Amino acid sequence: MILLLAILFGVIAGLAYARVRGRRYEPASLNHIWLVAISMLPQGLVFYYPPTRNLTPEWLAAFCLVGSQIGLIAFVWLNRPRPGMWILGAGLVMNLLVISLNGGFMPISPETAAKLDLDCSGKPCEPGNRLGWSKDIVLTKNNTRLWWLSDCLLLPVWSPLQVAFSAGDIFIAMGAFWLLLLGEAHKRGY
Repeated sequence: MILLLAILFGVIAGLAYARVRGRRYEPASLNHIWLVAISMLPQGLVFYYPPTRNLTPEWLAAFCLVGSQIGLIAFVWLNRPRPGMWILGAGLVMNLLVISLNGGFMPISPETAAKLDLDCSGKPCEPGNRLGWSKDIVLTKNNTRLWWLSDCLLLPVWSPLQVAFSAGDIFIAMGAFWLLLLGEAHKRGY
């Protein structure tokens, strides 16, 4: 959710920045974009596509999540000269670290999960269980390694949609915003 907002606001800010400068907006050209598709495909099949997610064992879902994070980090590394990529990469590393240290899923506390309007797909939203078909696993703070990097943040209560997100997600969103704001302007010294 916050990544989508960052992308939207990044494009709007990039268009405005280019207009103020009297230039045409040019998004940053990225190398090895295929790595993003290859990295996200397993996540899509394991977490979002019902025919395959219902058949995927927990260990394979965890493996796919960790593997996709590693693929995205490789993409960022190959595009590191672009604006915002170091920030985006820091967020991916933060998420990979907390996911890897907590069994291959992103931890969320029972208290945070209780504040969300969730369908746990027949499983109780209790510690040790995955949060429905999501990438999250419910863990208490005491049982979470690096809990401050987990999905412990929420949008404000006045927000129409309640989602949990992590500090890593904030860095990913900031990096994406910066990349879209500056685009190719950094190459020309604008």
